[in-house]
Amino acid sequence: MLVFFKPNLAFLSVPKTGSTAYELALRPRADVIFTKRVKHMTIGKYHAKFAPFLKDTYGIAPERFAVIRDPIDHARSWYKYRSPERMAPNAPTCHGGISFDDYVSDAISKHPSKAAGIGSQASFLSLAEGDVPVDHLFAYDRQELLQAFIEERFGAKVLPRQKNVSPDVEAPLSPDVEAAFRAARPADFELYDRVVAAGGVLREFRSV
Repeated sequence: MLVFFKPNLAFLSVPKTGSTAYELALRPRADVIFTKRVKHMTIGKYHAKFAPFLKDTYGIAPERFAVIRDPIDHARSWYKYRSPERMAPNAPTCHGGISFDDYVSDAISKHPSKAAGIGSQASFLSLAEGDVPVDHLFAYDRQELLQAFIEERFGAKVLPRQKNVSPDVEAPLSPDVEAAFRAARPADFELYDRVVAAGGVLREFRSV
């Protein structure tokens, strides 16, 4: 997560949405940088703890921006990232080469394995009551909107270089497993659909 005082922005780093590439490109401009275990601070923690600190200490209430990915593509990215083509087959977070169907089924089970512990984008971006306190939520597949926003706010083009690129692994998803995935994670699909319906960027929350 990065905070920028002059453009009054906070970038929330949702895992597997290309956030690392943007963070590396924007880091020289940041006033506050979170790395390692707090790099992926959820919006709930930010809203409850860090936003009040910024307001009380620096007198700022940065607009929050983040990226959300199609939930199936998000899971597929995790699947490729944790494949034996990328990491040691005996690593605890490697899925060992199971099918994408089996991986998704594991991810939505009551007790997912470490390899299939991919989290929920909606949970990351929402408060307990369902509010999404993000001022600018961009769809992953509308990179041009995110880049135009960054250029407008920073006054310069910032072109990220690809990082953490996953191997090219076949990952088809059967209709039955997709239906089960949608039934298990409705909030993820609903939030992504809201962003798409808004034209690729959702702007609803307003900081107070």
